Amino acid sequence: MALRTRQVAVAVVIGAAIAAWFWFDLGRYLQLATLQARFGELQAWYASNPVRAGLAYFAVYVAVTALSVPGAAVMTLAGGALFGFWYALLLVSFASSIGATLAFLVSRILLRDWVQDNFGRQLRAVNAGFEKDGAFYLFSLRLVPLFPFFVINLLMGLLPIGTWRYYWVSQLGMLPATAAYVNAGTQLGQLESLSGIISPSLLASFVLLALFPLLARWLLRQLEARRALSAFRRPRHFDTNLVVIGAGSAGLVAALIAATVRAKVTLIERDRMGGDCLNTGCVPSKALIRSARIASYARRAEEFGLAPMPVAVDFPRVMERVQAVVKTIEPHDSVERFTGLGVDCVQGDAHIVSPWEVAVNGSTLSARNIVIATGARPRVPDIPGLDTLDYLTSDTVWGLREAPARLLVLGGGPIGCELAQAFAGLGVEVALATHAERILPREDREVSALLQGAFAAVGIAVHTGFDPVRFERGDGAQRGFFETPDGPRELVFDRVLLAVGRSANVEGLGLEALGIGLSPGGTIAVDDFLRTRIPTIYACGDVVGPWLFTHMASHQAWYASVNALFRRLRRFRVDYSVVPWATFTDPEVARVGLNEADARERDIPFEVTRYELAGLDRAIADGEARGFIKVLTEPGRDRILGATIVGYHAAELLNEFVLAMKHGLGLNKVLATIHIYPTLSEGNKFVAGEWRKARKPERLLAWVERWHRWQRR
Repeated sequence: MALRTRQVAVAVVIGAAIAAWFWFDLGRYLQLATLQARFGELQAWYASNPVRAGLAYFAVYVAVTALSVPGAAVMTLAGGALFGFWYALLLVSFASSIGATLAFLVSRILLRDWVQDNFGRQLRAVNAGFEKDGAFYLFSLRLVPLFPFFVINLLMGLLPIGTWRYYWVSQLGMLPATAAYVNAGTQLGQLESLSGIISPSLLASFVLLALFPLLARWLLRQLEARRALSAFRRPRHFDTNLVVIGAGSAGLVAALIAATVRAKVTLIERDRMGGDCLNTGCVPSKALIRSARIASYARRAEEFGLAPMPVAVDFPRVMERVQAVVKTIEPHDSVERFTGLGVDCVQGDAHIVSPWEVAVNGSTLSARNIVIATGARPRVPDIPGLDTLDYLTSDTVWGLREAPARLLVLGGGPIGCELAQAFAGLGVEVALATHAERILPREDREVSALLQGAFAAVGIAVHTGFDPVRFERGDGAQRGFFETPDGPRELVFDRVLLAVGRSANVEGLGLEALGIGLSPGGTIAVDDFLRTRIPTIYACGDVVGPWLFTHMASHQAWYASVNALFRRLRRFRVDYSVVPWATFTDPEVARVGLNEADARERDIPFEVTRYELAGLDRAIADGEARGFIKVLTEPGRDRILGATIVGYHAAELLNEFVLAMKHGLGLNKVLATIHIYPTLSEGNKFVAGEWRKARKPERLLAWVERWHRWQRR
C-alpha cells in the first residue's frame, strides 16, 4: 500500500510538472533563437549575480533532465557561452547526472515492478547480465550514446542497477560529451559577427563534436579489451602468431591465409583434416547424389530413345565409391599439403586456457591471436525413445553398407531433402516427416510445391506438420508417433535419419572460464569483425553461423584471420550483403538475396521477372525442361534484390546473378552479355530479356513505327 501511495504521489507530481511545462510553453525559453535574443540580458545578470545565476541555471537544468523534456542540448551550449568552460562544465556535469538519476528513480518507482512482474522471464538474461556487468553497459551507453538521453534514464530504471552506481557511472560516462558540448558553447558565445562563424577556434570545436563519437568508440574498445584481459597474465613472448582450432573449411582457409602472409601459424585438429565438408558433408553427399542421379537416368532411358534399362543398385559399391571420392579429394586438405605450405599441423584436443594460450597434448602453446573454427555437428533432438534406436545422422550415414528397406528422414531442410531423394533414387522406400508446414520452408511456396511434386514422382512420401512425440522399436520394426493437424499418426520404418539442424561445437574449449558468451542459437557470440569479447580470440564458420555453408565458412575465415593478424593496422567488417546457397535435389534449388517471402516479411517493395525453363532449348535437348528463373528487382530501377533458380544445374546458373549483385550490375548488363548457344546459362539472359520487354518504351516505339512507315512511302 505504501508503495502504491508513493507511486501515485510521484505520478501526480511529474504529471503536474510536465503539464505546467507545456501549458505555459516553457520550452520556448530553451530555444536557441530565444537565448540568442536575450543573451545580452543573461550576461549582465550573470555579471551582477554569478552565484545566483549559476544556482538558477543548475536548478532549471536538473528539472529539464528529470522531466525528460527537450532542451538539454541547447542549455549545455548556452551554459558554455554564458559561464565559460570550467564553470559551465562543473554545473552541467552535476546537474545532468542529478537530473538523470531523478528520471531514473521516477521510472523505477512507477514502472519497474510492473515490468519485472509481467516480463521477468523474458528479461531474465538481461537482468543477469546487468547484475554482473551493469555498470560497464551503462558506461558504454553514456560514452557512446546510441539512444536518446532520456530513453537511457527510463530504461535503466527498469533494470537491476543500484542508484548510487547509476549516478557516478553516468557522471563519469557523460563527462567527455559534456565537455565537448560546453566547449562548443564557449565558442558560440564569442561570436560578434558573421565572420566569426569561420573562426579556427569555432571550427575546431565543431570538428571535436563530429569526432567525439569515433574517439569515444575507440576509447571504449580499449577499455573493453583491457577489462577482458585484466584477469590474465600475458606471456613475455609467443610461440606463434596464430593458433587455429579446427581443420574444417573455415580453419583450413584461416591457416592458409596466415601462412600466405608469412605468419607463423599452428593448426590443431582433434579428428580428421577437412572437417565435415570433406568427410561427412558436401563431398560424400554429392557423390551419393550423383550415383542416384545416374540410376534415375537409367530408369528414364526410353525418354532418350534407348531401350529400357533395368537398374540393379549395388548399394555397398555405391557407398564404397562415395568413400573413394573422399579419398581422392583428401590430399587437398591433408597434413602433408598444409605442412608444405608452412602450417604447423597438430593432432589433439585443444583447450584455451588464456587469451594467448592453448593447451594441447599435455603442453601449452602461446599465440598472439587465436581463431576458433570448430564447426558444428548434427543436432539430436530430445524425443522419448529415440535413444533406443540405432539412428543415423549426416555424420554416421556414410558407414552404411546395407540399404534399409524403409528409411524415415526426420527433417525437411536442405540436408533432409537431399538425402531423402538420393536414397529414393537408390531404390530405398523413403518417407520424409517434418514439423514444418512444407519442405524447404525458407524458400518460396512455389519452390516447395515443385520439389514436393518431384519427390512424389519418385515415390517419396512427404509428411508435413508432423511433430514427433516418441519412438518405439519391436516386432522387427521401428515406429514413430507424431502429432499432426489431423490427429495422431504412426510411421513404420527400419532406420531413421535425423536431419533437424546442427549444433555448434563449443564444448571443451574453455569458453566459459574466459567469459566468452554464446548467442541464443548456441553459437559463439562475435562482433561484426568476428571477434569474441576477448580481443585476441576470433571465431568463424559453423561455430559462429548464421550461414552454415562451406563457402560462407571460407568467406568468414578470411576476415577472421586478417582481422586477428592485422587488427592494430586495420579491421574489416564481414560482408554478408550477397550470400548464395543451393539445395542439390533434382531439380536443384539455388538462391541469392531476397525471395518474395523475405521481401514481404521485411516490407521491401519489389518487382518479379520470371522465365520458365520449359522454353530453353538446351534444357529441352537434355530432357530437363522444368523449373524457372525468378529475379526480384527494385520497382522502377535496374537493381537486383535477389534471384531464385529451380532446375537442372541451378547452382551453376546462379553464379551470374551472384556476380551481378556483388558488383552492382543490373539485368540490362546481363542482357547485353553474349551467352553461348545452346547453354543453360541462356536462361539468365532470357529472364533479363523478359524484364526489359516489360519495360519497353511504348511511346518512343510508337514514334519509331511512324518513322518506319514514313520511310516506306
